[in-house]
Amino acid sequence: MELEMLIAFDSTQQALRAEMLLEYAEIEIDIFPTPKEITAGCAMSIQFFGNELEAVKKIVVEQDVEIRGIYNQDAEEGYKLIWETGGTNG
Repeated sequence: MELEMLIAFDSTQQALRAEMLLEYAEIEIDIFPTPKEITAGCAMSIQFFGNELEAVKKIVVEQDVEIRGIYNQDAEEGYKLIWETGGTNG
C-alpha cells in the first residue's frame, strides 16, 4: 500500500493554486478535508502519494506556494509534520 501524504494550507487561494500546479505537473492528487488535528487556516488539503514527495516539494519551493506543511499519517501518532518551507526538515 502506497504511503499517502497531505499538504495543509493557511489559505484557500494557495490550496487552489497548488492544486492547479500539481495537476499541471501530472501528479495524482485528491482534495481532502483538513483533519482536525492539523491546525491550518484552510479547510481544504491536498492528498498525494509519498513517491511524489520530492516532486511536490520542488513545485512548492520553485513556485513559492505558501503551505502550512506536509504531513504523513502514522497509525499510532496521527498526522506528523514532515516538511515545511523555510524549515530544516527534509
